[in-house]
Amino acid sequence: MADDNTSMPAAKKAKCESGDVQEARKDFTGFVVDKVLNEVVQSKAIFVQGHFKGSDEPAVVILEKTAFDRDTLGDMLSSRMELQRIMQNDIYDVYNGYPPQNLNGISTRIIYPATERHIMKYTSQQVYLIEETAADYQNITLPSITSRAFSIQWVYNILDKKAEADRILYEDEDPEIGYLLAPDMKWDQTQIDNLHIDAICHKRNIKSIRDLTEGHLPLLQNIKEKGTEFICEKYGLTKNHLRVFLHYQPSYYHLHVHFTHINFDAPGSRVGQAHLLSDVIDNIQLQHDYYQKKTMTFTVREKDPLFQKFREAGKV
Repeated sequence: MADDNTSMPAAKKAKCESGDVQEARKDFTGFVVDKVLNEVVQSKAIFVQGHFKGSDEPAVVILEKTAFDRDTLGDMLSSRMELQRIMQNDIYDVYNGYPPQNLNGISTRIIYPATERHIMKYTSQQVYLIEETAADYQNITLPSITSRAFSIQWVYNILDKKAEADRILYEDEDPEIGYLLAPDMKWDQTQIDNLHIDAICHKRNIKSIRDLTEGHLPLLQNIKEKGTEFICEKYGLTKNHLRVFLHYQPSYYHLHVHFTHINFDAPGSRVGQAHLLSDVIDNIQLQHDYYQKKTMTFTVREKDPLFQKFREAGKV
């Protein structure tokens, strides 16, 4: 499942899909690295901007070391890993290890053609903490969202089964309280400890947590109860294994909820980004227009147009 609120116009994308590029996307033949946008040492991930041979359009490539597979560790360690010694001292040995190709995968994502917003999203930037009052939302954030006219057609493609239909794990088709569950594109679907599943609502007029009122409680409770029940049954978990939350600001402006394993330090699960679904429900039950009145704190990167709007308004 994609995680962005940008897309390339169909005509332009079709123009970019030459035969050479289609072949190159299979194995990176002729791919040219233009620059490294960012590197995250903790997750062993790197973000690269480049282009395919035969195309001037930019591409963003995300490479991340995959988690170990416990089922193949015995095989890998018993006889199949090449070792090059770096250091030995008494009982301590340090090596560079080279497992067989089938045990040494790299999670690889390609965004092509990549928009300027994609490139900015994956470029290393200073992050700021913003306190957004209800008035700030109406006067700064909402106009900014509206003026940028983010495309979420890819979300509708999933909901309409035009794309990623084979990845849908569960669906409640009710137009008001229904949603579907699908693996987040960053989850390898093998390691349960880094489980990450997204619930995407069928209802299409809810941009973010700011729109939620008591009228949405049946939808939120349905996601919390039935979504948790399905995931726990399918993956052998209990509800205490799951962190269920919404982002603010979200990565795309169509209401969706994240389910992650509690052991997984998921990107965006920190204070200033994540809001537990159970807390959201409780807050709305306490006050029906809670999220229309609350001052919301969120993180934003310095090159994000929203940050520029807050700076222009003298809020930073």
